[in-house]
Amino acid sequence: MKPLRWTAALLLALAVAVPALTDDKTKDAGFVPMFNGKDLAGWVNVNCAPDTFFVKDNEIITTGKPTGYLRTEKQYENFIAEFDWMHVPPEPGAVGNSGFFVWADPIPAVGTGYTRGIEVQVLVNLTYKNKKGEITATSQGDLFSIHGATCVPERPHPDGWARCLPSENHAKGEKEWNHYRVEGYHGRITLAVNGHVVSGVSKCNPRKGYLALESEGSECHFKNLKIKELPSTDPKKEEIADEAQGHRPLYFGDLNGWKADDEAKTHWQPKDTVLHYDGKGGPLATEKEIGNAEYVVDFRFPVKNAKPCTLCFRANDKGKLKAYFDPLLGTYSVEKPTGKFSTSVKDPNVKTSGQWNRLVVTVKDGREVGRDLTVTLNGKELGHERGVSLGLAEKGRLVLEPEGEMDFANLFVRELK
Repeated sequence: MKPLRWTAALLLALAVAVPALTDDKTKDAGFVPMFNGKDLAGWVNVNCAPDTFFVKDNEIITTGKPTGYLRTEKQYENFIAEFDWMHVPPEPGAVGNSGFFVWADPIPAVGTGYTRGIEVQVLVNLTYKNKKGEITATSQGDLFSIHGATCVPERPHPDGWARCLPSENHAKGEKEWNHYRVEGYHGRITLAVNGHVVSGVSKCNPRKGYLALESEGSECHFKNLKIKELPSTDPKKEEIADEAQGHRPLYFGDLNGWKADDEAKTHWQPKDTVLHYDGKGGPLATEKEIGNAEYVVDFRFPVKNAKPCTLCFRANDKGKLKAYFDPLLGTYSVEKPTGKFSTSVKDPNVKTSGQWNRLVVTVKDGREVGRDLTVTLNGKELGHERGVSLGLAEKGRLVLEPEGEMDFANLFVRELK
């Protein structure tokens, strides 16, 4: 009987072992890497300096400076994403801040370095409490909507925020690896921290868009990024994030790529995502000359009774196309290189007293492409000219010429063929 008992024991051991092997093989079924371990292929640096995100030892590392994000080249709708992250604060106990953006836009929201979307918090050494002593934000895996996105947390927030606080604390601290599993399906997101589902939000809008890693002030490491796409649930157009159009940043936290005389440069002060002008120096221009293009420029008048601001497009020795905003008179105008005003608009919806504006200007002027000028401010079209020569050179610089104190952010260009 001993051989039979031995055989039965062996069969039982195999029966236990085989499912385990099957689980190991099938748990990754359908997943594909989001990172090749060698470079940032498949990712787009949206608004950070070239060295903010880099690859080392099979990890994506962000310095945290300046504020911004690195997004995927493609959009995702329904998915399961997994990755490991670790914060390395500058000193023990210091806050480490980053994030994983879900269903994000290709360029930042107006006046900020962050995108519209849902943020999966990647944070250590920080807990916020309200005046009642209730916790309002944690380092344990919060989920929340930002900059125009919407969601409903699975548990009510103490202050009514659209933010889901984790049900349990399974997060590790600084210089330790955490594993996140983020599942997004039909506008619902759940987060598992180190194998435990702790938070969730639903009714998200957008519910299709880009995924992104955030840079926000401190060093953070990411590795083992993988994703499994799930079948579509047919989001409506208004539930889909904006599509990338090929914009590239002109400003990413310093004056690299910009020119001015030495004295004037002392009056242009990079402050992370904001480029501040103190109102006492000369203009600032891009080093590179640009041809037909669409520009995105966020600007604000930081003080009351602000002086006018001029933005010049395709500027060179032969002239410039000027967009002129007077916050006191509430007027906007465009001036051609000939000195004649082509457009003048009263009440153009210019926001003042520290509120951000988004200006989008398309400039095309050439025999092969057809002449065109479109100016849109805060979603309102201020002027559109077609078939009129702008009298511009083939290429020129973007020039910032405020007459007084001024803030700029999110300076992007999309060059047109």
